[in-house]
Amino acid sequence: MSTPYPFTAVVGQNDLRLALLLNAVSPQVGGVLVRGEKGTAKSTAVRALSALLPTVDVVSGCRFSCAPGSPDPGCPDGPHEQGAFESRPARMVELPVGASEDRLVGALDIERALSEGVKAFEPGLLADAHRGILYVDEVNLLHDHLVDLLLDAAAMGASYVEREGVSVRHAARFLLVGTMNPEEGELRPQLLDRFGLTVEVSASREPDQRVEVVRRRLAHDDDPAGFAARWADEEAAVRARIVAARELLPSVRLGDGALRQIAATCAAFEVDGMRADIVMARTATALAAWAGRTDVLAEDVRQAALLALPHRRRRSPFDAPGLDEDKLDETLEEFGGPGEGGDEGEGDDDPDPGPDGGPGGPGGQPEPDDGPRSDGDTAARPEAGEDGEPQPGSGGGAGEQTPARAAEPFRTKVLSVPGLGEGAAGRRSRARAERGRTTGARRPRGALTRLHLAATVQAAAPHQRARGRSGPGLVVRRDDLRQAVREGRESNLVLFVVDASGSMAARQRMSAVKGAVLSLLLDAYQRRDKVGLVTFRGSAAEVVLPPTSSVDAAAVRLESLPTGGRTPLAAGLLKAHDVLRVERLRDPARRALVVVVTDGRATGGPEPVALAGRAARLFAAEGTACVVVDCESGPVRLGLAGQLAGELGGSAVTLDELRADSIAGLVRDVQGATGARRAA
Repeated sequence: MSTPYPFTAVVGQNDLRLALLLNAVSPQVGGVLVRGEKGTAKSTAVRALSALLPTVDVVSGCRFSCAPGSPDPGCPDGPHEQGAFESRPARMVELPVGASEDRLVGALDIERALSEGVKAFEPGLLADAHRGILYVDEVNLLHDHLVDLLLDAAAMGASYVEREGVSVRHAARFLLVGTMNPEEGELRPQLLDRFGLTVEVSASREPDQRVEVVRRRLAHDDDPAGFAARWADEEAAVRARIVAARELLPSVRLGDGALRQIAATCAAFEVDGMRADIVMARTATALAAWAGRTDVLAEDVRQAALLALPHRRRRSPFDAPGLDEDKLDETLEEFGGPGEGGDEGEGDDDPDPGPDGGPGGPGGQPEPDDGPRSDGDTAARPEAGEDGEPQPGSGGGAGEQTPARAAEPFRTKVLSVPGLGEGAAGRRSRARAERGRTTGARRPRGALTRLHLAATVQAAAPHQRARGRSGPGLVVRRDDLRQAVREGRESNLVLFVVDASGSMAARQRMSAVKGAVLSLLLDAYQRRDKVGLVTFRGSAAEVVLPPTSSVDAAAVRLESLPTGGRTPLAAGLLKAHDVLRVERLRDPARRALVVVVTDGRATGGPEPVALAGRAARLFAAEGTACVVVDCESGPVRLGLAGQLAGELGGSAVTLDELRADSIAGLVRDVQGATGARRAA
């Protein structure tokens, strides 16, 4: 067995270590969501925590880790006899991204249940994690229904498996830790709220701290056992402190003054619901116990707010997480009462100072940047406007305008890919799925997962006499079993191809265009899509954002999008075609929806109109679903976007018709439905 990296050897990451330790002291805090870039010791710290947890006593032979003193009365392996038990380390169970629902909650053997009347249950990862740690790396990449099941079990302390009338329940109380890289997509606000605490981590910008990270990592890799031995005393001290804090926790007093500060803070930051208040109260109590106190002080409330509130203020994917600390201090001071105070330095509560008195282990606290980020922040080449004249601007070269701000987003009409797909679960296009409405039945291919009861009975009924059954009841054999075929919704790749040329550069017009794309991005977030962004202007096209699940990253790139120059429509379409070709190799099951945002003009390059037509027909030949958002405005309109949509084999919609409550769009839908009925 490999030797884990010691928890106390982790360099920096004070908030991460504190959040994990508070959950170890009081699992009722509700777990930790760790957000941060790759390579910041997220997984290292979580795996190291399991070695610090006290051992647990379990009933011998129980697959569900029942406690000998208070076994679960509904345990599937029960009832348990008094006496026989064993001690073992607390488990850390990892949930892989590709796990199925059966692997998470357990699987019922439906075949044995129907044919033999036996309730055979194979426990899942939730049962394995009972009284330990359940670690979900890349939790934002899990299917939504798995995240729902996971968080429901964490909230209720039990897991329920119910299928075709067979029901199993078992205890599932665990410390839930999820890690994620925000660049790969966000969790829904409703799911964020279910995590007790959240921590933002990033690599240190301090050279000395980075040197220490590398030094310790190399030392551990060269001699894991020897490195762990050097940190054994620090590990034992933290382990003892966790035990002492757990024993002290029931004696900690949460006074009315602290409760008032908690309520005032949650109200001041306008968090939804009451879960934040409860989590803050539990966190502040755990902080007091960790510090060895029996009274909750204002400093505990402040630290609890910094850990429990930032992710609960996020109401849309475009909201940046965080907390205004000045506002927090003002609220605590305003509602502070007598007897509260204490130093707010974090040095006294640092759980694991290194041997040199400094912080310890891979990673590090984020340091302030020296200046604004400069990724892609290069000056654009001067371009002429559509009429050959330089466009007005305030910062770029000639032909480039200062980026216009996006208009307020709105609810859009549903754009979908026609046909029936088999991609990842989502909410956009029709697809064959494990979850959804039942549309038919078939023979199982492999293990039976979703029984179609009526089809199974229908298949078994004609053979009852041959099987010796003459009275009531039904003899069901394996060949009779039928798998339910279900239809649900899938997520798609929504690839935006945005015209950023001079013809789109009028400030008010580009603001409306960005607002429309932002609205479509918000819709893509709600429907669990991947998104990509291609822009074209001047003489070339650019992949501004490769396909990703991070909708907020697309919104950031869109906001800073410059405009100006001629319109290389063909280059934009060809660049989008290349992006789709590569993405099909990576994710062949995910179907694409291409949204071209343009007025339809083509002025860049040789024979621009003919070349754009040939590029568009590539999409039509491959059957790629395309929608053109017509941005043409003014009393005289050329209808070029509609012509482009025809060559793409798709449809066109104006900016006004894109709105879900658009009267023009509603009239067109009614006319289309009427025409379809007449044709039928």
